[in-house]
Amino acid sequence: MPAYKFADLLSSRVIRVILVSQLFLQLGVWIRNFAVLLYVIEQTAGDPFAVSMISVAEYAPIFVFSFIGGAYADRWRPKRTMIWCDFLSGLSVFAVLAAFYLGTWKAVFFVTLISAILSQFSQPSGMKLFKIHLSEDQVQAGMSIYQTIFSVFVILGPAVGTFVFQRFGVNASIALTGLSFLISAAVLTFLPADPAAKTKPATRLISEMAEGIRYLLSRRVLTLLCLSFMAAGLGLGLIQPLSVFLVTENLGLPKESLQWLVSVNGAGMVLGGALVMAVSRKVSPKSLLVLGMLVIAAGTSVLGISTRLWLTLAVELVNGLVLPGISVGINTLFLQNTEIDFIGRVNGILIPIYTGSIVLTMSLAGSLMKAFSLLVIFQAAALLFLVGLGFIFLLPPSPERPLGENG
Repeated sequence: MPAYKFADLLSSRVIRVILVSQLFLQLGVWIRNFAVLLYVIEQTAGDPFAVSMISVAEYAPIFVFSFIGGAYADRWRPKRTMIWCDFLSGLSVFAVLAAFYLGTWKAVFFVTLISAILSQFSQPSGMKLFKIHLSEDQVQAGMSIYQTIFSVFVILGPAVGTFVFQRFGVNASIALTGLSFLISAAVLTFLPADPAAKTKPATRLISEMAEGIRYLLSRRVLTLLCLSFMAAGLGLGLIQPLSVFLVTENLGLPKESLQWLVSVNGAGMVLGGALVMAVSRKVSPKSLLVLGMLVIAAGTSVLGISTRLWLTLAVELVNGLVLPGISVGINTLFLQNTEIDFIGRVNGILIPIYTGSIVLTMSLAGSLMKAFSLLVIFQAAALLFLVGLGFIFLLPPSPERPLGENG
């Protein structure tokens, strides 16, 4: 892989614009998330159904619109798509704010819903920009910088969102969310012009979606990534809702102590993002995935066994360290092995499968824990991560050609 410096990568206008845009977008998202959560809790006295509807507003669009959004992202120009999505997200937020003044507090759910829908069109367009403007050896480094922004906000986002809500209230929080989205849209206007669209025969959307499925199944790398995604999602869904029991049952601490595990894991993610940036030109994406999945599998097993606070915190830190590598490795392999005309549709298949796997086992986790034990559930999750690792081992060492090419 050709050597280059990150200063050279950051000299790319595309990288700088996308990163600045993401800073404002993530700021808006985290302020929105905590404003909506805390406001709904405040209005309903912590009603579980109302709080759960926030997650429905966030996750339902992934299942309903991800594949559709990906298909349209393949049709549309990426720069224009991203600008319009951020702009419409900002306008929708101010429309919800207007509804507040008419006395309709439940409109707050639409802040999350509309933004989540539009992101299903915007996110694959952002991936296309990486494919268009970065050379293949720059993609992994670019993705590592991109991932580090997300990792930083995992730690800072909750604190910023909570502070803004408590200090200024829900109206100011929603207004700042809308402003952040509009600034993100404005920043994106500095991207280079979209390449001229290829002239293609008009086809029905359903035909293009079916073509996307056939394309994914014809590419061994993408099929294996999909299966690995599914196994990892099933494992993550098992343990995610049960983390609090690591604190209360295994460690014998009050449930509020969960924040320390989350904070240590978040700190590990930030350090891991920086580490991936440092080694991205020396380590292949497959190696990042193998190491990450192996560590996560081992760490999950140890978490289910550990009754020592220091050991649990150490494992959370190590797990956080490798999570950015997993994300960067998957996204790099995805971009390297997907033609630009299919990025949206393939992304629109992978994301719902991963999210659906998480939601499926999340819905079963509580019942399974009652039937078995916390230890058994965490060992089962570790086994699922190993199954995901098995699919990664089957990946070829280099970007793959479509099946049937050269024999």
